[in-house]
Amino acid sequence: MNIQEIRSYFPILDQQVNGKQLVYLDSAATSQKPRQVIEALEDYYRTTNSNVHRGVHTLGNNATDAYEGAREKVRKFINAKSTEEIIFTRGTTTSINTVAVSYGLANLKEGDEIVISYMEHHSNIIPWQQVAKKTGALLKYIPLTEDGSIDMEAAKKIITKNTKIVSIMYVSNVLGAMNPVKEIGEYAHQQGAIMVIDGAQSTPHMKVDVRDLNCDFYAFSGHKMCAPTGIGVLYGKKGLLEEMEPVEFGGEMIDFVDLYDSTWKELPWKFEAGTPIIAGAVGLGAAIDFLEEIGLDEIAKHEHELVEYGVEQLSSLEGVSIYGPKQRVGVLTFNIAEVHPHDLATVLDMEGVAIRAGHHCAQPLMKWLQVSATARASFYLYNTKEEVDIFVQGVRKAKEYFSDVF
Repeated sequence: MNIQEIRSYFPILDQQVNGKQLVYLDSAATSQKPRQVIEALEDYYRTTNSNVHRGVHTLGNNATDAYEGAREKVRKFINAKSTEEIIFTRGTTTSINTVAVSYGLANLKEGDEIVISYMEHHSNIIPWQQVAKKTGALLKYIPLTEDGSIDMEAAKKIITKNTKIVSIMYVSNVLGAMNPVKEIGEYAHQQGAIMVIDGAQSTPHMKVDVRDLNCDFYAFSGHKMCAPTGIGVLYGKKGLLEEMEPVEFGGEMIDFVDLYDSTWKELPWKFEAGTPIIAGAVGLGAAIDFLEEIGLDEIAKHEHELVEYGVEQLSSLEGVSIYGPKQRVGVLTFNIAEVHPHDLATVLDMEGVAIRAGHHCAQPLMKWLQVSATARASFYLYNTKEEVDIFVQGVRKAKEYFSDVF
């Protein structure tokens, strides 16, 4: 499938913004949705809409088949052993919070350690801060090397026999760094700790095999991989999930309710209280079909070419600081001397170019970079080199405008 054919499936890309053709470079925040996903949602609501696991009527059975069929697609997509290990959530944040509350609070005590890194997204920092406060566990941070990679030598010193949980993002939403999570997980396991992976920025862009990674938990969001907002996944090893208690209670997740006690359904449903995110799961299944038709290896190759080209072109401008290692995944984060990232993003928006500006929910990383904010262009399967040129030309215009003003 060539790039123009891929772009033809994304109706939002046809529009103009401020009189200019839209150039969408903010997919790390949320990706755009192809017609296949939009039509899957429409078809579900038009022909199938019903609650799942409850009714015996035709619509109920069809909805259940669609919902559980999506779970099987997710299982295959990340190579989990069983659908019992696939829990639908609202997204990466909910998934990590589920592990923190259900596993962390039950298994940590004073003197235990939780290890994360300086580059983590807030959704992989704040839950562990709260668990540490409630349990007396110590929260420790792996430092970064000069280019923004995880310092593996330091990691092996920081992860000790007292470490019970290590939680690291696979790919940084700011630096684009692809972290050696398999190696970190191996060392964590040697010390008796579990390994949690934040897969929000990796799952849309590359093949993921949770069995090869041998992680204990893996979290990701649908909306960053062409699926609807409000749907995500928590993968967990069956043995761990079976020992954990639900974090939400109510309908759907129960087996039997008495006046003073209740029992839970088996996996994965004991973690899915209430009416689940049925249409979102169907949309996620359609997104997986779409991505697999194109091929995750092809997507990764295309993004690598775009980000390399973007770094090369942007580096030719004076006063540009680019953050992160040379090898990166689809993210180009930078600053322009004497130009605030928000001002830059505003000027680019007038050129029809959508980028992100701010701390990117990674304030500890901003502190490590010694900046308050950065600009970020993020690329996905529908972007082109021509769009990179438009983006760089917009940055050049912004530099010229602010140099004239000041």
